[in-house]
Amino acid sequence: MTSQTAPRLGLREILHPRSVAVLGASEDKGKFGGRILHYLRRHGFAGTILPINPRRQELLGLRCYPDIGAAPGPIDVAILAVPPAAIADSIAACAAAGVGGCIVITTGFAEAGSEGEALQQRIVALARGAGMRLFGPNCMGLINLHHDLCLTSSLVLEVERLHKGGIGLVSQSGALMVSMFNRAHDAGIGFSACVSLGNQSDVTIEDVFEYFIDDPKTRIICMYVEGLKEPRRFLALAERARRAEKPVLALKTGRTEAGIRAARSHTASLAGAYAVFAAACRDHGILLTDDPDGMIGAAALLDRWGPPLGDGIGILSSSGGGAGIGVDRVEESGMRLARLEAATRQSLVELLLPPQADNPVDLGGRRAGDSVEIAGEIMRRFAADPDIALILLVLTTVPFYAATARALAEAALASGKPLVIAVTPGSAADPPRAALRELGCPFFDRIDDAIRALAIMTAATRRPAVPAALRRPAELPELPPLPAGALSETEAKALLGRYGVPLAAEFVAPDAEAAVAAARKIGFPVALKAMARGLVHKSDIGAVRLDLADEAAVDAAFHAIQTAVAAQPEAQFEGALVAAMVRGEGELIIGAKFDPQFGPVVLLGLGGVLVELVNDIRLALAPIGPDRALALLRELRLWPLLDGYRGRAKLDVEAAAAAISRVSWLAADLGPRLVELDVNPLILRRAGEGAVAVDARATLADG
Repeated sequence: MTSQTAPRLGLREILHPRSVAVLGASEDKGKFGGRILHYLRRHGFAGTILPINPRRQELLGLRCYPDIGAAPGPIDVAILAVPPAAIADSIAACAAAGVGGCIVITTGFAEAGSEGEALQQRIVALARGAGMRLFGPNCMGLINLHHDLCLTSSLVLEVERLHKGGIGLVSQSGALMVSMFNRAHDAGIGFSACVSLGNQSDVTIEDVFEYFIDDPKTRIICMYVEGLKEPRRFLALAERARRAEKPVLALKTGRTEAGIRAARSHTASLAGAYAVFAAACRDHGILLTDDPDGMIGAAALLDRWGPPLGDGIGILSSSGGGAGIGVDRVEESGMRLARLEAATRQSLVELLLPPQADNPVDLGGRRAGDSVEIAGEIMRRFAADPDIALILLVLTTVPFYAATARALAEAALASGKPLVIAVTPGSAADPPRAALRELGCPFFDRIDDAIRALAIMTAATRRPAVPAALRRPAELPELPPLPAGALSETEAKALLGRYGVPLAAEFVAPDAEAAVAAARKIGFPVALKAMARGLVHKSDIGAVRLDLADEAAVDAAFHAIQTAVAAQPEAQFEGALVAAMVRGEGELIIGAKFDPQFGPVVLLGLGGVLVELVNDIRLALAPIGPDRALALLRELRLWPLLDGYRGRAKLDVEAAAAAISRVSWLAADLGPRLVELDVNPLILRRAGEGAVAVDARATLADG
């Protein structure tokens, strides 16, 4: 265990330093230390700059010191651009000199193998023992725009002026951070600060997240995440950000589950690491995206306008093709095209031909030629429609290009509604881009990027409210003693039954004679299922037989199942489960697992043997109440099938929600012991007639 001394400086003091030392400083801009020193000077850092280089007495007009110990203190921050072999000694020297925080750009640590991991642990121990915070290693440094602080060697700082704004960006990838910074700069988007963390050996995403929540200059928080050090703290901070009304946008790698194959349970194959991360984020109001530039563009829109007041999207384009593509992308993304009032359409007919006087608007249908003023007036009337909450402007080429772009943007801005602009041409559109920058209008160069931003904007209107504290139902039991390993179906069902999940009548039959007797007791028709530890998907090998109408059918089915299991070397036949045939109108899956980062998780979705193929599921951190379970059911793509689609009977979704909630409490009570749990299917009957779990499996770890 690394001993840790209380930090000398807080994160805010480190990001607003009074003094900065550059180890490995140089006047050669071809070297890391040279660029860092140059950018500190170029972009106007007002604090004390202390170049450290034993071979120079002066650099860029600044007095140079042979080592950090010779530099006058106090030194708030040191940035290290030195070889790996010198890094431990440099960290020790900084600690001895009383430095508050070190930024380690150097690579070759945990990301490079076991030797690098050992070196990383050594420098962390040195820093923590002295109360000195550590950014990195293997990071690109940080930029605090409002403090004129540029502590990175990236060439993206080769610009005359930096844009200051309200977006705070924290990234585990340094190269991606500066790439996002550069694209944003070119579009006129400003940041409050950008922080690269690299290996997160000391300062973590959670630390910087907390800083941004408390920072008055930061209004929107963006993050690129590879892994979290403190997941529960991360979620608690998400709640703080929500209460502070600071939207949080996140992009995480590891979204695909290429290494996961369907193993014992459906839940194991469906509730992978990214799916759980996404569910946790959505539960706590974090907006997820899959593209870095789209994330920053959406953040710029939210920074300027805040979340929209509705979800109706109005599309205006300078060409019919642009309008058509915009409509397709909006509808394919599940967003809603605004419906114009009759008065709006009538007003537009005065300026446009009737086919173009609706949503979307094609400026090519103007009645009076290519007048710039008419373009602006069309936008003014269009944007005033009450169902339009967001405006998508697709700018293809058009006569008087820059002037028309300006007129359209000014009219849209005057409406006060969020404006998302896609400028589709290449260099021919540079004058319109310049005009949009002058107006402070964020824009995108691709329609799909604009659509991503629109999707995030509309998602911001649907962020869940902070939930009330959930009380454990008084009637829930204590957990009984449970064995480790795979539970039998009867053991799993007994556990579910204790928690109030409705079950079908059933008996275990060790032989065919007992199976027939059980069927008589239950009443025909019945179902038979193999009881065999190690057998995962029974139906795949013919070990499930349904609708057995008489004793002869039960006897034959028992022997057929026994033969099918005998052909599976991993399975040990223990008899058959004889169960009442449960009729219903729909099937759900309920699953649960313990995630190593976020704890117990519950899964629900359309069930049956095709659950992975359909892949219509939702996840949530457990436990949840019936109201939350019902809300998740309503989010399913195939929810209409449960809600009376095209004359079908409405199903008992309230009973399903109650069962989901009970399973989630079971998952919470089992905690780390729960490897996986499946209830599949949960048969749904018509509204008011209930739901019944007819199959279940579970695997538990040692307690």
